[in-house]
Amino acid sequence: MPLWARSGWLIAALVALPVLAVLANAAWPLLSGRGAGQVWHHIVQTNLLPYLGNSLQLGLLVAVMAGAVGVGCAWLVTACRFPGRKSLELALLLPVAMPAYVCGYLYTWLLDAAGPVQTLVRDLTGLRWGQYWFPEVRSLPGAAVMLAAVLYPYVYLLCRAAFLQQSTCLIEASRTLGLSLPRTFFRVALPLARPALAAGIGLVLMETLADFGTVDYFAVRTFTTGIYEAWFGMGDRGAASQLAACLMGVVALLLLAEHASRGGRRYHPTTTRTPPLRPHVLCGWKGWAATLACALPLVVGFVIPAGGLFHLMLASGDALEPANFLPFARNSLVLAGVTALIGVALAALLGWGMRLYPSALARGANRFAGLGYAVPGSVIAVGTLVPFGLIDNAVDGWARASLGFSTGLLLSGTMVALVFAYLVRFLAVGQSAVESGLSRLKPSLLQAARTLGHGPGAAIARVEAPLARGALLTAAVLIFVDTMKELPATLIVRPFDLDTLAVRVHNLAADERLAEASTAALLIVLVGLLPVLVLVRAMRR
Repeated sequence: MPLWARSGWLIAALVALPVLAVLANAAWPLLSGRGAGQVWHHIVQTNLLPYLGNSLQLGLLVAVMAGAVGVGCAWLVTACRFPGRKSLELALLLPVAMPAYVCGYLYTWLLDAAGPVQTLVRDLTGLRWGQYWFPEVRSLPGAAVMLAAVLYPYVYLLCRAAFLQQSTCLIEASRTLGLSLPRTFFRVALPLARPALAAGIGLVLMETLADFGTVDYFAVRTFTTGIYEAWFGMGDRGAASQLAACLMGVVALLLLAEHASRGGRRYHPTTTRTPPLRPHVLCGWKGWAATLACALPLVVGFVIPAGGLFHLMLASGDALEPANFLPFARNSLVLAGVTALIGVALAALLGWGMRLYPSALARGANRFAGLGYAVPGSVIAVGTLVPFGLIDNAVDGWARASLGFSTGLLLSGTMVALVFAYLVRFLAVGQSAVESGLSRLKPSLLQAARTLGHGPGAAIARVEAPLARGALLTAAVLIFVDTMKELPATLIVRPFDLDTLAVRVHNLAADERLAEASTAALLIVLVGLLPVLVLVRAMRR
C-alpha cells in the first residue's frame, strides 16, 4: 500500500476516534440488548421532530443568507471596480474573527425591550412597549441572522480565491458573446466556483448545526441544545450520543447529496492563460449600490458588535491587571497557532493522498474524519477523554506492574489532549479549503511532473504545493480563528491551570458581566485579525 494512502487512512482513523467513541456509546445500549433508555424514548416522543425541524430551518436560513452574501461580495470585489472596493476587499473578512455568541449578546443588548434602540424609539414616539411592532431578536430568524453575519466569510474567502484563479479567457469570451456581467456570473463564473461554494456552505452548515452558545441564548431548540440537555441536564450519555449520531447523519447526508449532484464534472481550467481579470467599472448609482451591498454585511457582522464591545470596554472593562490578563491571550495564541500548523499539515496529507490514490475507502475515511466539525465541542471533548483515559490507565497499569511506580495522567487534561480535540473539531475546515484548492488544479500538471522522473512527494512540493498555497493559507487562517473562539472543548479538556480568552469571556458573560467580558472578546477579535490580514495580502499578490 502506498505511503500517501497509508498516512491518509491513519490520520482519518486517529481523528475519527472521538467520533467513533460517540457512535459506540450511542449503539452500545442496542448492541448489549438493553434497548434504548427512558430518556431516549421521551426525546423521540416529544422533542426529536422539533429538534430536526428547527435544525433544518436554521441551517437552511443561514446557508442561504451566508451563501448569497459571501458569493455576491466575492464576485463584486473581484470583477467590479467601485468606490471603496480595495478597503472592502479586506474588511469583508473581519466578521470571521467575531464569535457568534458575542454577536448575539451585543444585539440582544441593543435591540431588547430595555435596550438603547427600543428606548430611543419610545422616547421619540411617546409610545409604550407593546404599542408598536419591533422584530423579536430572540427567535429562530434572529439566531440565523447572527450566525450568517459572522459565518459568511467562509463562503466569501473560498469563492474569492476561486474567482481569482479562474481562467480570464472564459470570462472575456462570455462577454464577447454578448453576455452581460450578471449573466456571465451566473452562467460561467458561479458554475466554475461550485466546489468552493459547496465547501464554504458545508462549513457554514456544520458550524451552524454544532453551535450552542447562540441558539441556547436565543432559546432555539436544536439538536445541539438537545444534546446538552440530555448529557448535562438528564445525565444520560447514551441519549446524548444518539442525538449526536443523528446530527452527524444529517450532515453526512447533506454533504453526500451535494457531492453526488456534481456527477463526473470537473472544475479545473482547460488553459494555462490566467492574466489578472480586468474589473468592470461601475459608475454612478451602480457603483454606490455595490459599495452599500458590500458594506452592509460588514456593518452588521463586525462594525456594530465591535463598536458595542468597545463602548462597553471603555465604560467598565476587565478589572484584571495587564500582567494577570495577558496570559489568557498568550495561551489562546499558542494553542491556535499549534493547531493551525498541525491541521494544515494533516489536511494536506489527506487531500493529496486522496488525489494521488483515489478510492471509495479513502473518500469515505476523509468524509468520516471531517464529521467532527458537526459535533458540539463538549461531545468531542468527552469523546477525546474516553480513548485518552483508556491509554493513560493502560500505561499506568503496566508501569505499576512492571516498574513499580505510577505514571499518572500522561495525556488526559494536558495541552496534547486539548490540541487533539481542536484538530478533531476543526480538521474539516482545513480539508474543505485544501480540497477546494486542489480541485482547481489540472491533473495533467502532476502527471507531467511524474513523467519527468519526480516521485509523488517531489512533484507535489515543486509543482502543486506552490499553486495551492492560497488554499493552504486559507485553511490555516480558518483553523486558527476557529480555535481562538472555541469554548466547550476548552472548558472540558484544558489543564486546570490554563485559561484562554474564550474561557474568560464565558466566565464573565455567565455572570451577566458583559461589560467586563468585552476586553477579552475584543482581544479575541484583534488576535484573530492578524492571520486574516496576512491572508488578504497573499491573495492580493
